[in-house]
Amino acid sequence: MRIDDDRLSQTFAALANLTRRAILARLAEGEATVTELAEPFNMSLPAISKHISVLEHAGLITQGQKAQYRPCNIDVTPLIEISSWTEQYRHIWEARFDRMEDYINQLNKKEKNNN
Repeated sequence: MRIDDDRLSQTFAALANLTRRAILARLAEGEATVTELAEPFNMSLPAISKHISVLEHAGLITQGQKAQYRPCNIDVTPLIEISSWTEQYRHIWEARFDRMEDYINQLNKKEKNNN
């Protein structure tokens, strides 16, 4: 899978904000209006709308049109791209965790021998 570096940067930038991550977490439960998304936050609707715009620009959410309201939905495509990007580093993490486990086992053996 070819990952667009600009899109990846936009996704990480959008996810760098706690409020936007909370909005995505809420949308993972199902669609919601801007008003519903704003409920748990102590900020104005225009401020929430700005966060939604950032998420929408990064491709993380879409807004539909149903009668008088525009429900927001999560789009997981950019999250899948991040997952694919981070997967290339898995072997590094696993090797470091294996070394850490070996080190902890050595420490435990030393402690056991000293007691």
